[in-house]
Amino acid sequence: MTISAPRYATNEGVIDSILPALGAAVLNAVDAVGEVTLTVARTSIVDVCRTLRDDFAYQQLMEIAGVDYPQREERFEVVYHLLSLTKNHRIRVKLSTDENKPVPSVTGLWPVAGWLEREVFDMYGVLFDGNPDLRRILTDYGFRGHPFRKDFPLSGYTEMRYSEEHKRVIYEPVSLAQDFRTFDFLSPWEGTEYRLPGDEKVEGQAPGAQTPAPAGEKK
Repeated sequence: MTISAPRYATNEGVIDSILPALGAAVLNAVDAVGEVTLTVARTSIVDVCRTLRDDFAYQQLMEIAGVDYPQREERFEVVYHLLSLTKNHRIRVKLSTDENKPVPSVTGLWPVAGWLEREVFDMYGVLFDGNPDLRRILTDYGFRGHPFRKDFPLSGYTEMRYSEEHKRVIYEPVSLAQDFRTFDFLSPWEGTEYRLPGDEKVEGQAPGAQTPAPAGEKK
């Protein structure tokens, strides 16, 4: 069965042609699982992206994503996904940083990066130098913390609800009414530690019950 979608161009020769143009800005280049990934120096990201756009026809910035590795000295990776429409090929560019070192903004190359950088800032706390409007975009302006960091609690720090008393939305510390924190995560087939009324019959005779007489004997 044939597929109507166009096939992506091969990765053959892509790294060999790009490396001489980028020089020392590239720290590592790999071709794995059908994808080309370039790891570049943080301060060189604008020059790298400009070269890929102007000289190698990667016209579109499709996405900017973040990754958190708390065990690393520079715990965050910022990943840029570029698309060449003319060559029908994609390439990934990534860099490392921490919560204090700003990443140069690529909004001068692709204006759409303004929104994408704000998402990474909101979710991870990565700073972007040169972004004209670096503020939260997915959470509230008064939100505390960055939800996609590995050390951010699953329940968050505060919860939001509408108060009939105050006639407005209010924030208050998280309170879990259910027994979520002591849930044992065992399936019914593995057995749980819950005791329900009547469970004592499984372990032995119910309280107050008489021992049944053997068949054929009188009580």
